[in-house]
Amino acid sequence: MVRKPVPVKRTEIIDGYTIKYHANGQTRWSKGKIVDGQTEGYWEWYRPDGTLKRSGYFAKGEPVGAWTTYDEQGNVYKVTTKKTTTVASGSAGVDCPDEKPPTKMRPKKPTR
Repeated sequence: MVRKPVPVKRTEIIDGYTIKYHANGQTRWSKGKIVDGQTEGYWEWYRPDGTLKRSGYFAKGEPVGAWTTYDEQGNVYKVTTKKTTTVASGSAGVDCPDEKPPTKMRPKKPTR
């Protein structure tokens, strides 16, 4: 079986934010900062149609705090809290701006 090469996502850095694009090259796939080669601070991921899919914070490359998943209409679907991990220099943490994760959640659709 011949494997197709994985396309490289178009990437650009604007005002310190790394922005990667979906395979179409037009729609954002993710946006956030990279510091010393690791994800840092607030990040967002998007669907191919441009709607926000997920957001959360990183500290030294590790996901921390509240992570929010959004439905196709942009409403909060669920919020997951990531546990803090211990790193060599102490506990990983993140200084989050005044922005707080949304608290309004839609109930999950029943499964059949």
